[in-house]
Amino acid sequence: QVQLVESGGGLVQAGGSLRLSCAASGRTLNNYAMGWFRQAPGNEREFVAAISRGTGSTYYADSVKGRFTISRDNAKNALYLQMNSLKVEDTAVYYCAAREGWGVPTMSRNYDYWGQGTQVTVSS
Repeated sequence: QVQLVESGGGLVQAGGSLRLSCAASGRTLNNYAMGWFRQAPGNEREFVAAISRGTGSTYYADSVKGRFTISRDNAKNALYLQMNSLKVEDTAVYYCAAREGWGVPTMSRNYDYWGQGTQVTVSS
């Protein structure tokens, strides 16, 4: 019901910053809880950050807490992930996701719609 398109990925040196964007179409993001996940080659898809509908409560994986900030702009129907102090370990394909349900936000299985992913590569 909603299409998600990511942008903003790229190559950055360790310690640098990137801002990922996720634009939605088809339906408004107001009705969805949103999340960012990432997957590195050979690894499982892992939770990065999430933001709730309504109150906008945020959740972060321990590995990114204090460095990444998730936000949403309902007027623009967009989701963002500001990534600061990037580490080589952050290298992965990053996906935005939306969920209609009310399950725990850290579980990928609870999300219904996914973007195509955007590559983030952090060099040493």
